[in-house]
Amino acid sequence: MNEFLIFEGISKSFGDLKVLDNVSLSIGKGEIFSILGPSGCGKTTLLRICAGFETPDSGRVILNGKEITDQGSNKRQVNTVFQNYALFPHMTVRENISFGLQMAKVAKNQISREVDKFLDLIQMTDQADKKATKLSGGQMQRVAIARALINKPQVLLLDEPLAALDLKLRQRMLVELDWIHDEVGITFLYVTHDQGEAMSISDHIAIMNMGKIEQHGTPAAVYEAPSNSFVAAFIGDTNFFETEITKNDGSYSYLHIEEFTDIMVYNDKNFHEGSKVYLSIRPEKFNITLDKPEEHRRINMIRGVVEDIIYLGTHTTYWVRANEYLIQIRKSHDRFLLDQKIIEHGNDVWISWHADNCYMLDRYNVKDESLLTLPDADAMESESSAPGEE
Repeated sequence: MNEFLIFEGISKSFGDLKVLDNVSLSIGKGEIFSILGPSGCGKTTLLRICAGFETPDSGRVILNGKEITDQGSNKRQVNTVFQNYALFPHMTVRENISFGLQMAKVAKNQISREVDKFLDLIQMTDQADKKATKLSGGQMQRVAIARALINKPQVLLLDEPLAALDLKLRQRMLVELDWIHDEVGITFLYVTHDQGEAMSISDHIAIMNMGKIEQHGTPAAVYEAPSNSFVAAFIGDTNFFETEITKNDGSYSYLHIEEFTDIMVYNDKNFHEGSKVYLSIRPEKFNITLDKPEEHRRINMIRGVVEDIIYLGTHTTYWVRANEYLIQIRKSHDRFLLDQKIIEHGNDVWISWHADNCYMLDRYNVKDESLLTLPDADAMESESSAPGEE
């Protein structure tokens, strides 16, 4: 990867609160890189340091081979799109977009050409003379992006840019933002707490927690191979298991899970026999059937009882009690009502999953289980005791 934007050992405190703790990241030229984490993890502070709005206590920021740590915000080839758009309400769309070029004293005819180009890019040529106050949220965000891009920055910083929009508009703006990036080709650094946004738009993502980078890589690598329980629980949903390796067999291990069952797992960490290991298994990695699956050496299976069902259109989530574990299982709909018998609350079912679909974690913290989606306990109790249920 061409290291275009580099954060090197960045630390920052506000009083006694350490917001960033020795953060190092390298971002490639022309990519969309997302920093993802819960509120208060330090991601916006890192963005503000990149923009020049904050100064780190230690560490360096390097852009295109030049250190910019102590450079003023107005001297950096970095622009920011804020969550609240920060448009000038008394100006028209055209005037808002042209503002930066006017401040730079660019010739009027050049400003006109550039503004026309960006109006076309954001598909708002017919809205050019509207005041900013007359625009929808999505339109205001597009104008804010055009205004930030027209000065041709080397990096565009986006701080929760879609947080104020409703779900459908966010989804549409993500597609548009990706298309705009492809058109202009500059580096986007995108900060969000929304996993869906980060996963769908990014070339690479970094997961932050309590001022530190927990893991970074491609969205697929981070989701499929989380390094620890925080990443596994924060990105999507998962099921955690505390296990002990009873036997190694080449690249696979046999594990004992107390009050569950013994299983086979691919051992990519080279843990030894007797090691205590924590597993993460994503809900969609499980199969759920009424009939017992065909046995295979590397297929794990266990009986269970369905305790809760949540239908979500694209998929159904099942909560299945298997011995002492409550397992979350997600099943997509191939052909509704045609692919198999409907699984209902209270059914005895089989859960099965391949040994390759279990992932061994490097670190585990029980507090991270609070990030998982859990069914409503009161609703489950009400269902299980409903009168007349067969």
